[in-house]
Amino acid sequence: MTTPPPPSRFPVPELTKLPEDVRQRILEVQDKAGFVPNVFLALAHRPDEFRAFFAYHDALLLRESGLTKGEKEMIIVATSGANHCLYCVVAHGAILRIYEKNPLIADQVAVNHHKADITPRQKAMLDFAMKVCLDSATVGEADYAALRQHGFSDDDAWDIAGITALFGLSNRVANTISLRPNDEFYLMGRVPKART
Repeated sequence: MTTPPPPSRFPVPELTKLPEDVRQRILEVQDKAGFVPNVFLALAHRPDEFRAFFAYHDALLLRESGLTKGEKEMIIVATSGANHCLYCVVAHGAILRIYEKNPLIADQVAVNHHKADITPRQKAMLDFAMKVCLDSATVGEADYAALRQHGFSDDDAWDIAGITALFGLSNRVANTISLRPNDEFYLMGRVPKART
């Protein structure tokens, strides 16, 4: 049996050598998920950036807004697909499948959200996200108006743009450091969870 490649091309620190707050965050994620997603291990290489990234991540993804948890994950998966980020498509695709209780949705959204089995509202949301991702300099009033037609507020547009931008950064770092998706992500939300 071959040894799997490392989580990142950069050194992954030992948990015991990390600052207490970083170690605690990783252990909490491990308790909840049953494994440590490689992004936590890779970003722990630079604890200050780990803290900054997850502070902004939490501010955007955990706040109450006009977007559901599943819709926030759709934005991540669609824009990460456009940015060719394997880690984020696989990891957030798993989360999307779980939130939406739909084993097909992540693959559809990652490849072509216009052909995905999602609502017209969600397609409009992803149209805006993809414009922010690929051509943000041209975002204008017509783009906000298109969102408003589907019930999105300007604050929702900010959330869409913020999530897209944060994961634009994440995608580029993940690609550059060869961040490897955990094997566990590939089946999550696709097959029924084993009962214990």
